[in-house]
Amino acid sequence: MIKVALLPVVSTSDEAARSLCGDNAERVYYPMISDVFLATAEGRTDYSVIPIENTIEGSVNLHMDWLLHEVDLPIQAEWIYPSRQQLIGRKDELLGAGGEPEYGRIVKVFSHPVALAQCQSFLRGHLQHAQWEPVSSTAEAVRIVSENPGQGWAAIGLTLAAAHYGLDVLRERVTDHDNNYTRFLLAGPKPFELRQSPVRKTSILVTLPEDYPGALHQVLSAFAWRRINLGRIESRPTKKRLGTYHFVIDIEMALDTVLLPAALQEIEAIGCQVRVLGTYPSFGSTAD
Repeated sequence: MIKVALLPVVSTSDEAARSLCGDNAERVYYPMISDVFLATAEGRTDYSVIPIENTIEGSVNLHMDWLLHEVDLPIQAEWIYPSRQQLIGRKDELLGAGGEPEYGRIVKVFSHPVALAQCQSFLRGHLQHAQWEPVSSTAEAVRIVSENPGQGWAAIGLTLAAAHYGLDVLRERVTDHDNNYTRFLLAGPKPFELRQSPVRKTSILVTLPEDYPGALHQVLSAFAWRRINLGRIESRPTKKRLGTYHFVIDIEMALDTVLLPAALQEIEAIGCQVRVLGTYPSFGSTAD
């Protein structure tokens, strides 16, 4: 059985890992994303589960930078999982005269920063008066509320977390958009073999030569004239000097196809550095 490192029990990462691996993986929980990465980098787990991109908030920059700069863990799979956040607390603390929870009685709301950002319309419309407190995960937010009764605190998190900690769902689906999905990566040293997918992708990191005007155009042209589709291109600071950037490119093609190696060789020929971050299966929202 494989071992996967991930953020705390009943977090979105936990639900997403269950959707991909089912009962075929031992889940090892850590409070911080740095702990998750290091568990696999140091050989204590086989893979790390990394939330990397969200429909509403875009890339999770901290997680991306860990993947690029702090560890050398190839991407072995990606999958898309729906983010369904709920407002969670204790109904008996918040009941008004009509027998329904009153949002005005909530003084503080805890959640992960990305989850808080995903629920801005609800928070501004109903909980503008409350303090919004970012924490390390949605699961941690629900745990904090469960251990502090009588404070008028609430959390934004998952139904699974509410049940786990014995709290109530005060309101379902408080995210701003119904099409709210999170892209997860499975990173580790070995190919992922629990599931198969006909869809395969390759991710690379390209560093441009400093003395080559038009280098980015040349990079994109190497893919364009071969009709290789790029799913995503994103710049990230090199962390070496202000104004210098890497480019993370997701290619909708496996590395062992005929066209892609030639494209990468062309890019390297103009002086670019190319690092393959992984070539891997891609799964849809149900990971099947």
